[in-house]
Amino acid sequence: MTASDNKAEQALGDRTHKVVEAFNKLDTDSKLVWFYLVYKKMGSSITPAAPAAAEPELSPKLLSDYYELSDEQQLNIMREIVNRQDTEYSRIYGAIKENNQLLVWYAWAIGMDEKKIVGMPENYKASEPINNLVSQTEGLDFEEQMSIFRTIVGEMGYTDVKPIETQAQTGKTSSL
Repeated sequence: MTASDNKAEQALGDRTHKVVEAFNKLDTDSKLVWFYLVYKKMGSSITPAAPAAAEPELSPKLLSDYYELSDEQQLNIMREIVNRQDTEYSRIYGAIKENNQLLVWYAWAIGMDEKKIVGMPENYKASEPINNLVSQTEGLDFEEQMSIFRTIVGEMGYTDVKPIETQAQTGKTSSL
């Protein structure tokens, strides 16, 4: 699945579009590695971007119950969310807003560091495409980074809710 299948891509400009495209070319586990590395390096600047907009109480299964699961269950849930599979946790993730989705990945990255969540193997070495993508992401300004993160996290998880067509798409004005 890609980060532009469900919604209009939010990434601004050519540089950010290229990062999103490169992310979309990664396999599932490589996407998870990218998230981990990005949040490890830049996490403190990602989540505080909209602290008042994140509502952690809206996703207790993702931010508390999840921590009680086995490493294998946690990893499978992450994969289901990245692949937009129709599962309980992926639906919960798909139902929350992007600020909360950003918060989920940030909390999970912290949980990995604290050994509360399945982490990367200690001897793991990221591939060249992942390292290149992390470097490209670091080289962008804050607004561009946030645009990328919102685009990517917003396209993960499962939802069967379709966006409402705009007046430009339908040619009709709304009637109230």
